[in-house]
Amino acid sequence: MAETAAAHGTAAAVTEAYLRDPRLADAVQETVYPPAFQECWGARMLSRPLFVDGPELSRAAADVQDLFALLVSLPQRLFGGDTARYCDALGIAPDRAAVISRFADAPGRATRYGRADLYHDGSGFKLLEFNIASDLGGTDRSQMQQALLTHPAFAAFAAEHGLEHVHTGERIAVALREAALPLTGGVREPRIGLVCAPGGLAAFGHLLLAFAEMTRGLGLPLALGELDALTERGGRLCLDGDPVDVVLRFFTVDDLCADPASAARAELAFRAHEEGRAVLWTPMDSSLYSNKGALALLSDPATPFSDAERALADRLLPWTRLLADGPPTPGPASGETVTDLLSFCREHRTELLLKPLRDFGGTGVIPGWECEPDHWARLLRDRVSDAGAPLTGLGNRWIVQRRVLPRTEPVLDPDTGARSPWVAAWGLFLTPQGYAGTDVRAAPAAASAVVNYGSNPLTRTTGVFTVGTAR
Repeated sequence: MAETAAAHGTAAAVTEAYLRDPRLADAVQETVYPPAFQECWGARMLSRPLFVDGPELSRAAADVQDLFALLVSLPQRLFGGDTARYCDALGIAPDRAAVISRFADAPGRATRYGRADLYHDGSGFKLLEFNIASDLGGTDRSQMQQALLTHPAFAAFAAEHGLEHVHTGERIAVALREAALPLTGGVREPRIGLVCAPGGLAAFGHLLLAFAEMTRGLGLPLALGELDALTERGGRLCLDGDPVDVVLRFFTVDDLCADPASAARAELAFRAHEEGRAVLWTPMDSSLYSNKGALALLSDPATPFSDAERALADRLLPWTRLLADGPPTPGPASGETVTDLLSFCREHRTELLLKPLRDFGGTGVIPGWECEPDHWARLLRDRVSDAGAPLTGLGNRWIVQRRVLPRTEPVLDPDTGARSPWVAAWGLFLTPQGYAGTDVRAAPAAASAVVNYGSNPLTRTTGVFTVGTAR
């Protein structure tokens, strides 16, 4: 057998040992998964889990938590707590800002719940986007790690190499129980209602059922429903007629602004949250921070950070700027000054991406290196024009970000045994209690610049095990 982690103490050594172990070639396919998880992800699982050095992941998790604190400080730090000005700077239209601002009376106190999407560039993890909201994908992926540990060959391999994982579902269950303590007194389990917009159960039912399967398996009663099923009875907030203590929000600001009936139903949850009769997890103010324009504010050297805060932002974030006409700005290289952002972006097309501020999961991302020069120049002109247009409805604004070149992960084809390089996007979860596990979506390195389930059908999912402890 190949050398083990005991010999080198690295995830790379464990990866090689895994790939060379014939007992493990079909372990992912042979494992029995919970039914809803299998239905949702069975055809889209990578042929192996990924491994990462625990201390390195712990450092990244600590950085992400510290960056969260910086992120939620921006409205106060840059705009004196004026969320309307902050929203305007980030391209959030007034109707959306009005919904968000209702829950932003104390900027900087947002619920710490989200998923940081990262690439590893060979030297460390780099943040691509920060999804801060309750409608997170990937939270059920820890079922894959848990199930793999029931496969005899993998269980033996994990014991031999000291592999560990953090179960995201367990960390979420702790967070929801603690949030509901004022209502339950800790003497009963909270009743959770996962609530999406009308049509959400049909569109995302396979994902939501896998999540519900996981939480119920952890002892948390959870019901699925849509906004039109919210009612009040005897002072209690109800979903499909049954009382709920926590509304796990899978509807968005856009859902409410697009449909007055949905907004009216959501008002029942908002009032119950404000009056302490139920908990809205999470309030709408999370949209203040998931907007990618906030990353440009973090990356901008003009933002008043301490030396330690600036070092954190520079360590974790690739160079990122709002795409708009403006004054000179420092460039990606030390000492470099960009006097004309548009010209700089044209000249450095192969190093840059355009990203819409409001979308997520890779949606709308335009890699410059996949565009012809003239097309790229037109895109830049059009998006600078967008930045100067009045903010309305679903209109978008854009950031430009330096490309992160991810290291690749070797993956074997279980049918042929051929090895090929894959790109991994690491999803690092946070709850109020801290680090809450990691999932991965991956795609063949030659397939696409964006690792996304919707736009890249070759994208696969997998779980993460650490070599050494990550907490």
